[in-house]
Amino acid sequence: MTGYGKGQKECGSRVYQVEVRSINSKTLDLNLKLPSEYREMEPLFRSRVAAVMQRGKVECSLSVQQAADAGMPVAYHINMAQVERYWDDFRKISENLVMKRWADDFPEPALILTLPGAVVEEKADVLDESSKESVLCALEQSLVQADASRQQEGAVLSRDFRMRVALIEDFLAQVEPFEQQRVPNIRQKMEKQLADLNLPVEIDRNRLEQEMIYYLEKLDITEEKVRLRKHCRYFMDTMEAEPAPGRKLGFIAQEMGREINTLGSKANEADIQKLVVRMKDELEKIKEQLANIL
Repeated sequence: MTGYGKGQKECGSRVYQVEVRSINSKTLDLNLKLPSEYREMEPLFRSRVAAVMQRGKVECSLSVQQAADAGMPVAYHINMAQVERYWDDFRKISENLVMKRWADDFPEPALILTLPGAVVEEKADVLDESSKESVLCALEQSLVQADASRQQEGAVLSRDFRMRVALIEDFLAQVEPFEQQRVPNIRQKMEKQLADLNLPVEIDRNRLEQEMIYYLEKLDITEEKVRLRKHCRYFMDTMEAEPAPGRKLGFIAQEMGREINTLGSKANEADIQKLVVRMKDELEKIKEQLANIL
């Protein structure tokens, strides 16, 4: 779910630029950075970002710049009423303190213009409809780019998942020849252990055969193999069919893990255990990447 997008839209003398960055997270964690005069647009930003990004730790920022061909960078006007008040104050000071030097040499107008309130900056209405539409247009551009970059990452992960699920199915197929030899080996091992006991009584062969069958049935891994194959197919089908399969694939991976663990606990054969370890390794790599998709 990592992605980056940048959108830009010019409106009048302003250029609106929106950047969206996202990294992996199980839920949507949105951090908005808007100038104070644009805070009333925060609900719109949140709803549109949530609709597209859905999950991930997302940072969305809006910056406002002056257009290159906007002429004067800042529009302003002189507050004549304030300038006259400053001038009157200077005159009163000179009269009250009888400072002949001030009476003859009043301060330059440029000095008065540097005092607070003498020059007032003219701010356009930044939240008129055209400005809002421009901001939202820049936001949409950034979201489209961020979503496209996440889809590119998703395509790479999809190929990786297919490869690893195929490896699990291949390892499962390799269990077959070892499983065929496993039953005779277990039977031979049990008979040898009985013979080593050197019991003084005669063994009931029928009862022994029944117990062996019961024990071998407990070690049968046919059901686990069938279910694991079904889970692998279900994983692939879900990945292809679902628009946002992340959570569902996580649940399927858990079921795959249960079958692999049960298969390993029942295996009772070294070569099968090695294949089980390799299946677990591939499944863990799948689980690590599942946090990166919707």
